[in-house]
Amino acid sequence: MTQSPTCRSCGAALTLTLVDLGLSPLANSYVPPARADRPDPVYPLHARVCQACWLVQVDDVVPEAEIFNSNYAYFSSFSDSWLAHCRAFASKMTRDLALGPDDLVIEIASNDGYLLQYFAQGGIPVLGIEPSGNTAAEAEKKGVPTLVEFFSESLARRLRADGRRPDLICSANVLAHVPDINDFVRGVAVLLTGDAVYTVEFPHLLNLIRQVQFDTIYHEHYSYLSLLAVEKIFATAGLRVFNVEELPTHGGSLRVHACLSAASRVERPGVAKVRADEAAAMLDRAEGYQGFTARCEALRDGLLIFLRQAKSDGKSVAAYGAAAKGNTLLNYCGIGTDLIGFCVDRNPVKQDTLLPGSHIPVHDVDALRRNRPDYLLILPWNIAAEVAEQMDDLSESGTRFVTAVPEIRVWP
Repeated sequence: MTQSPTCRSCGAALTLTLVDLGLSPLANSYVPPARADRPDPVYPLHARVCQACWLVQVDDVVPEAEIFNSNYAYFSSFSDSWLAHCRAFASKMTRDLALGPDDLVIEIASNDGYLLQYFAQGGIPVLGIEPSGNTAAEAEKKGVPTLVEFFSESLARRLRADGRRPDLICSANVLAHVPDINDFVRGVAVLLTGDAVYTVEFPHLLNLIRQVQFDTIYHEHYSYLSLLAVEKIFATAGLRVFNVEELPTHGGSLRVHACLSAASRVERPGVAKVRADEAAAMLDRAEGYQGFTARCEALRDGLLIFLRQAKSDGKSVAAYGAAAKGNTLLNYCGIGTDLIGFCVDRNPVKQDTLLPGSHIPVHDVDALRRNRPDYLLILPWNIAAEVAEQMDDLSESGTRFVTAVPEIRVWP
């Protein structure tokens, strides 16, 4: 009898499935054209629910260093709307915490300096921690000093011994990427002192389930987070959540504000509101997770019907955004170059490669104007409005935009 995997946080047996997406390649492992004739390595992509602490997680089948290597292909700065979001956050936290030249802001998983650049521009000392050397090099060019390391409790103790006392630690869309989530959170607790604040943003599991956002499930997202699960993990490490903001980013995210358990910060109403929302959605019982697989299958079938009909009608389809979520979608649906001719992306690192699994070629964005498609499937649906605005000249000449999540939408 096969033994059930165990929860990466509390160790309980994982017997409840959210969705099994089968075998899939690493979502950010773009393929050089010279390797087009070779099959890509694939790994199980199975999301399970811990019924003890309610942490949703995928099986730990891929080493962390294999995903976040020196040539990691994701650069945060290629989304204008995301940069605007980060600029606003930096301004807000600078104001709320009265940050100045004698303070320190540390970001964990600082990528290409997309966020810390705004604190640095305000004269506030910053330090980035980023395991991918190529993105860290870009951050340094922006004036963001960066340690090229994985964050851990051990690193936190070294930084504390070196006299680093951050007034703000922040991380956006990284907590889900950590295989040892307990070690990561303990590290945050080690670095905090007094009333210092830790903010963490992550896509809200509640929205993943409600909006059938299964395409946000991929191997580098080890965990899928609710406030319920996060509060349990934080409390074990000696942290307390005192505020929660609901954000529109990434299909609906939470920004959780935490401090040391003994800090003087008062709990704000946003915490109780999200707790109540999650309880109403039954995220504290198995019923809240059941039936998700059938909804994913219905979305898959609807997209395939649309694409096959477009092909039958002699219409051409291209994709926008060589996004990890798009690769999960394409591979789960079994979509390849027979249904989508090519993909475009603003990131030069992804251009002139093939999407993992599907082997759809990736070109620069102007390829859409050289080979205008009848339909443009926007894979990063969370920035669909931004993409449509950038590509309005295509719609004026007849191209229609398409998103697949949470259901097929075609416009104008």
